[in-house]
Amino acid sequence: MTDAHPPGGPVRDAGDAWVESGDGRKYWGRFGAAGLLVHDRARGVLLQHRAGWSHFGGTWGIPGGARHQFESAVDGAVRESHEEAGVPAESIELRFDSVLDLGFWSYTTVIVEAVEPFEPVVSDPESIALAWVPLDEVEALPLHPGFADSWPGLRSQLERRVTVVVDVANVVGSRPDGWWKDRAGAAQRFVARLGRLAHEGLDAQALDLDFNRWWPAYVAVVEGQARGVHTDDDLRDPGHELRAGVSVVDAAGSGDDAIVDVVRGLDGAVVVVTSDRELRERVEGLGATTRGAGWLTDLLDAVV
Repeated sequence: MTDAHPPGGPVRDAGDAWVESGDGRKYWGRFGAAGLLVHDRARGVLLQHRAGWSHFGGTWGIPGGARHQFESAVDGAVRESHEEAGVPAESIELRFDSVLDLGFWSYTTVIVEAVEPFEPVVSDPESIALAWVPLDEVEALPLHPGFADSWPGLRSQLERRVTVVVDVANVVGSRPDGWWKDRAGAAQRFVARLGRLAHEGLDAQALDLDFNRWWPAYVAVVEGQARGVHTDDDLRDPGHELRAGVSVVDAAGSGDDAIVDVVRGLDGAVVVVTSDRELRERVEGLGATTRGAGWLTDLLDAVV
């Protein structure tokens, strides 16, 4: 939650400037700001002890700072956390984000999970120290006021895992675009599009969840002649190294049975995408929620 450079330090980007509200309050970041909240299930959350010269110096918050012009909040948060704390993009996965929008200025908290262990590194003057703090100990620290206000809500969702399980045969088959001429090719193209959606994330309302946007994991279940679909290097985005969270399951027999088995083995919130009524009843009996094929195809069409 950085909001200035050290005294006498250079302005590095056009976004590195104060924005002032009508009542005189100042906010850092001409194009808004973003920070990264990294959650490690074993160690807690990564917090930054802020340098004394910064706004609310001496408090604890999360690595972050001003966004560059035309930079997404996710990219800004990942960049700032790498610059300030050495957070490796390849070791984290997106979970959700929360936006404080004041109209003339916004701050986005991007929540990620550490899926590979790493040690943070104090790499610029904006940090006195960096530490993994157990969840139950966060509120005992002198927190940055903005982070203190948002922490209770963020903590309530930190351990939520959302998985979207896709009945590929049902979704691909919902459009008469000639998929039956090349089932494997159609499934491969579909999974590639699913990877792009995984990077974009979903509006929280589409999943009936809180906050702004969520990045669920996706499990694409394929059957019959469509089996053998592969993902391209974990479907990583050429623009950055963040993981997309897409996996493919080849059904040995019935695709429906394979989907039920997948759902049975998952923890957290599970959304199954299928228009098959019988399958919907089976997975809802296991606690999953369901969406029709049109729900997903509309989302895919919206991704460039």
